Amino acid sequence: MIIDYLFGKGISQIIPMDKLNFTFSKRTGKIKNVLLDDKLIAIFRPDGSIALTINGAELLVKHPKFAENCVVVKDEARDFIAMGRSVFVKHVISCGYRIKPKSEVVVVDTNGDVIAVGKALLSAKMMKNFKSGVAVKVRKGIKTYNGMI
Repeated sequence: MIIDYLFGKGISQIIPMDKLNFTFSKRTGKIKNVLLDDKLIAIFRPDGSIALTINGAELLVKHPKFAENCVVVKDEARDFIAMGRSVFVKHVISCGYRIKPKSEVVVVDTNGDVIAVGKALLSAKMMKNFKSGVAVKVRKGIKTYNGMI
């Protein structure tokens, strides 16, 4: 339900629920991490939001409607973003309409391959209209990825 709420109705259908494992906080007893086949795919934050990992992004991006939560960047910026650098507005080719400031986003290249995960600093409309500034604060790029976020 949380995945569908955050990323769009039906997105959670791509997740094989029977293969999911969870870790719980010892202090609160709440879900802390979500694992699929022993690979970390998401972390639940105390505020109720979810932080996706590269594994989680690669899983969800397979759903056609998930593109509404993605930012497509120019190939010239791909390597810098993959190393964990921020996405600037001038490098954005397109972005999904569900993107709002502080929402979880997946950064993809022109081929649709995941290159980073992070948090939007601007809405989709702002990303399209602004000429300069940071669009996405990247949390983890594929070249810095080690299974954690």
